Amino acid sequence: MTMFLAAIRKGRIVAGGFVLGAVLLLAGVVFGGTAAQDGGRAVTITVGGEHACALLDSGEVACWGDNRAGQTDAPAGRFSAVSAGGEHTCGLRESGEVECWDLDIPRGRTDEPGGRFSAVSAGRWHSCGVRESGEVECWGDSAFGRTDAPDGHFRTVSAGSSHTCGLRESGEVKCWGTIRFDRADAPGGRFRAVSAGHIRSCGLRESGTIECWGDNVFGRTDAPDGQFSAISSGGQFSGGDYTCGLRESGAVECWGGSDYGQTDAPSGRFRAVSAGHIHTCGLRESGAVECWGDSEYGQADAPSGRFSAVNAGGYHTCGLHEDGAVECWGFNDDGQIDAPGGRFRAVGTGGDVSCGLRESSEVECWGDNAFGQADAPSGRFSAFSVGLLHNCGLRESGEVECWGDNTFGEADAPSGRFLAVSTSWEHSCGVRESGAAECWGLDDYGETDPPGGRFSSVSAGRFHSCGLRESDDVECWGYTFDQQAQAAAGEYVQVSSGTYHACALSEGGAVSCWMMYSGAADVPAWLRVGGLPITGTGGCSIAVE
Repeated sequence: MTMFLAAIRKGRIVAGGFVLGAVLLLAGVVFGGTAAQDGGRAVTITVGGEHACALLDSGEVACWGDNRAGQTDAPAGRFSAVSAGGEHTCGLRESGEVECWDLDIPRGRTDEPGGRFSAVSAGRWHSCGVRESGEVECWGDSAFGRTDAPDGHFRTVSAGSSHTCGLRESGEVKCWGTIRFDRADAPGGRFRAVSAGHIRSCGLRESGTIECWGDNVFGRTDAPDGQFSAISSGGQFSGGDYTCGLRESGAVECWGGSDYGQTDAPSGRFRAVSAGHIHTCGLRESGAVECWGDSEYGQADAPSGRFSAVNAGGYHTCGLHEDGAVECWGFNDDGQIDAPGGRFRAVGTGGDVSCGLRESSEVECWGDNAFGQADAPSGRFSAFSVGLLHNCGLRESGEVECWGDNTFGEADAPSGRFLAVSTSWEHSCGVRESGAAECWGLDDYGETDPPGGRFSSVSAGRFHSCGLRESDDVECWGYTFDQQAQAAAGEYVQVSSGTYHACALSEGGAVSCWMMYSGAADVPAWLRVGGLPITGTGGCSIAVE
């Protein structure tokens, strides 16, 4: 990942590099130049996978966001530059030495070499630096040849996902590694800047125009015409692989992927909504199913016909026709869309498995059975929920019974009577007859620690859960990365949690969805402008003079 270092002189950015998301929102943080709590003002900000770091005018580094790999544990002392990668961070000491930090599991991306450097860039699984002599040296995961830096003198270097690009002193761009298993060859000619992304890269020509190369799915390489002063490629660590450029007028223009559009709910009235992994489906009042978001495997290409229910899973979707027949579409590596014949009362989808509730009240599952998740227990159920590798059913007696993977206790349902149950990746939640929500399984971020009060339903996501209160308000809990625990205001009749997003159905039939912002956007209060938090889907790295 190229660090986006941009100097702001006389109110405009005059040089650039890397963006992960909402440029203008993050720019607002630095433009304001708020005073740091203990270390002074933020001079640069760099955003990685799910964390961010700021270089303070004191020379110290302050980091925030996801710290599962220790990537926000910045060492003490003074730095002249910092770059946040996928799950690690590297800083350039004032002495010219590079120092990187994370738990270093397992790729050696923080095994920085000794000696003096003039620049450093942290990528997804590797890092690269420009020595004071102008030579590039890389370290970390060497797969795809991304650390095999060529000889010669360079001005800058940009570490992406599976490839790296450097700007030679001659103005030519040289890339190494692969893009979708092809050589990462850059076009000829002279450039002022280069930014390596996930499966494409872009360069800023000396003329001010932008040229991109690599994979062009979603128009990733279709750079707009016109003059730019800075460029930055994003999406190395998240859904939408995209690029943003800064016009000479100061306007920002982006192109490429936009995180699949799973929260771009269409207008109009719906009867139900279901949030999947990175797609969403809704049931129109007419009985038609409409889906939006990622459809790489056809999971958002809903068939025609009238349905009474729809359920969006990992990369597939199933719908229940009004006559009781189940129809599924999308990815089918384990037979998860091969629905059996006969009549059902309900249908559910998970990772690579699907289940249905027969009219006899028995649960039948099909698809992946590596953890026994397709081996539904016998007996009568009133409801069920399909998770990633485990499922849970609500017995007619009100007791919950789960089956499948139980690595984190997600299948150890508590005793007692419930009204509803919901399963997700590694945890499950239920609503007691008293209206209290109770969750079990993995609890890394408080996803199994629901608030008090009375709920009518609950929906478990990846690292979060959401519940519909008896007052019709939606309340979510768990890890707030990417806003998935930020419920939209209003009164609702249904809530559905996806992997990284959630959707709610209002009493008027409108669907409201909200997406996440990286944990990197949980900017410390002392770095915010006017106390306002950043609420974009990522960020950038910029410098203030």
